[in-house]
Amino acid sequence: MAGRTWIGKVFIATSLDGFIARPDDDIHWLQGQPSADHVAGDRGVPDDLGYAEHMANVDHVVMGRGTYEKVLTFGGWPYPDQHVVVLSTGLAADDDRITVTRSVEETVALLDARGARGVYVDGGATIQAFLRAGLIDTIVLTRVPVLIGQGRPLFGTLDADVHLVHEGTVASGGGYVQSRYRVIPTRSSDG
Repeated sequence: MAGRTWIGKVFIATSLDGFIARPDDDIHWLQGQPSADHVAGDRGVPDDLGYAEHMANVDHVVMGRGTYEKVLTFGGWPYPDQHVVVLSTGLAADDDRITVTRSVEETVALLDARGARGVYVDGGATIQAFLRAGLIDTIVLTRVPVLIGQGRPLFGTLDADVHLVHEGTVASGGGYVQSRYRVIPTRSSDG
């Protein structure tokens, strides 16, 4: 989608085995208490791992319906300073905090029309769709030190390989490991 001026950003955590949620969409394992064996004297979940800094550079959040419905269970609206776009073919647009779009193309047109700059793409299916469309520029992936065995994978099938440049990895308290990647844009065979 040539000519876009915004940056598509993923900032997400997975279990060590690559899942973003259990099969029933439960994500409580994200906030579990790692054992003290990970790092001597460190018994808790680390700070926000750069989330506040990430959000300071985001003016739009794009998510799917499932992620939106999960966010509604958090108790407070976590995006007071961002425009939120929910990608869904069946959701009624009765929440004035969001705009509903029906396709990736409609979402891109909306982001372009609004002059979006930093777009946080969240939720497995939405991330996968934006990756397939070449709309993700950066990925920050935090691996949580837990194996959950089954669930909703972060990455799904792709039409082609997506190549990444590793920009750095840090190990945080509690055994959390965060890696930053830049997506290498693919060149179209059309010219």
